[in-house]
Amino acid sequence: MRTEIILNIAVHETRIAIMEDGRLVEILVERPESERMVGNIYKGIVNAVLPGMQAAFIDIGTPKSAFLHASDVSEAASNYERFFEDVDEDEEEDEKRRPPRKFVPIQDRLKKNQEILVQITKEPISTKGPRATSELSLPGRFTVLIPDDDHIGVSRKIKDWSEKRRLKRLTREVKPDNFGVIVRTVAKGKGETEVKNDIKQLIRLWEKMLKISQKTKAPALIHREMGITSSLIRDLFSEDVDRLVIDSKREYKKILSYVKSVSPGLRSKVEFYDDKTPIFDAFQIEKEIEKAYSRRVELKAGGSLVIDHTEALVAIDVNSGRYVGRRNQEETVFKINMEAAREIARQLRLRDLGGIIVVDFIDMAIAKNRKKVEDELYAATRRDRSKMNFSTLSEFGLLEMTRQRVRPSLLYTFSEPCPVCNGIGRVQGRDTTVTKIERWFRRARAASRQRRFLLYVHPSVEEYLLEEGSFRLKLLQKSAKIKIDLKKDPDLPIEEYRVFSMKSGADITDQFKA
Repeated sequence: MRTEIILNIAVHETRIAIMEDGRLVEILVERPESERMVGNIYKGIVNAVLPGMQAAFIDIGTPKSAFLHASDVSEAASNYERFFEDVDEDEEEDEKRRPPRKFVPIQDRLKKNQEILVQITKEPISTKGPRATSELSLPGRFTVLIPDDDHIGVSRKIKDWSEKRRLKRLTREVKPDNFGVIVRTVAKGKGETEVKNDIKQLIRLWEKMLKISQKTKAPALIHREMGITSSLIRDLFSEDVDRLVIDSKREYKKILSYVKSVSPGLRSKVEFYDDKTPIFDAFQIEKEIEKAYSRRVELKAGGSLVIDHTEALVAIDVNSGRYVGRRNQEETVFKINMEAAREIARQLRLRDLGGIIVVDFIDMAIAKNRKKVEDELYAATRRDRSKMNFSTLSEFGLLEMTRQRVRPSLLYTFSEPCPVCNGIGRVQGRDTTVTKIERWFRRARAASRQRRFLLYVHPSVEEYLLEEGSFRLKLLQKSAKIKIDLKKDPDLPIEEYRVFSMKSGADITDQFKA
């Protein structure tokens, strides 16, 4: 599979596209006003400890306090993956030997107003603040350093067991006491010098952070994680990538300098793009991004996916559309579901969908076909860097899954809730608005002596009232036994209206609302 990384550096945003065999599979965006927090380390103050939730809220100096669960408190858990999608746990043989750590109630670990160092593991999303851990880690090119630990792990993505053992022996020889280390995938084939220098650099960074922390008053930022471009080069740019193309001369030089120091062999894969055509247009990425906003995704065979976001989960519905097949219904449904499984795996990465995801496949009567669709989805998601868990495909065609959520999905990155419908996707019907207005006038008629009113409504509601020779407006006036002077106001939502007294000119809408 051919993998390409395309970087577009603009004044107001940085965009990174990851392409596989010419198709866009991931898009990452960073803007100055919403720089990512994941990986940042803060000196915070415990705001509240909640034993019932086994969690605490930490003031880190940002608008929303960070959420710290008991499982993310040092000595309560052993969670080394966190925000590094390509870092996996230790070898299975060591996991069996290592006894699990005992759970410590959060009220025994933290007290209100206590100062604590925490690292952000999940961006604030919607109304939720960032999620944090007190078990800190510092990522390098070849390793991840874990202070106050002795654990050594090797990425599961290194399949060669002899190589895993070699890297583990090498790391144990160069690692100082009281530091744990995770060996990253890109360390495969590297020697002692590269690994040792990487660890030394991370230890110097840790010592610098400790000095800053001792001098700084909480709450405060102690360490900012690399920007999106630098961290991507560090974490993803490896021998598996065929080329990296960037349209910024400045960033191009910085990338070359970094690659020269850590992996000189990759320099030939870095290209500077200086054509007049915008880089994302040249690689036909803009069109794919536009499609990613759409609720509907068309499948090549004629079926489609419909992707809906709710507060609790993401629902993906598989539809047959115009595809009718050639033989029987079961074969038709099976082919659509197989194509849908592959496209769902791509859409999960492209839109960065996270949390609970429920897929409604078209019902299949044959259990063997349901199993094949399951296997196709699992296989198609293997290149996804986010952790995922799957249920089995039920007889009703439903498959539940979870995908690690680190940042808001593409939908929330590129859009904001509609000010008219507030994000539900539908607005109140004009007839419903007119019925509400009629009830308002009935209440006003019963509670006051006023008979003439000035009514402001949305233009579409005015049009509805004046259709068929103002039939509905006349009926409304006759029903409430009043006289209405109708005006349109394009600034009003469809479901809203304003009523003024013709006598005093005052806005009296709120006086007679239910």
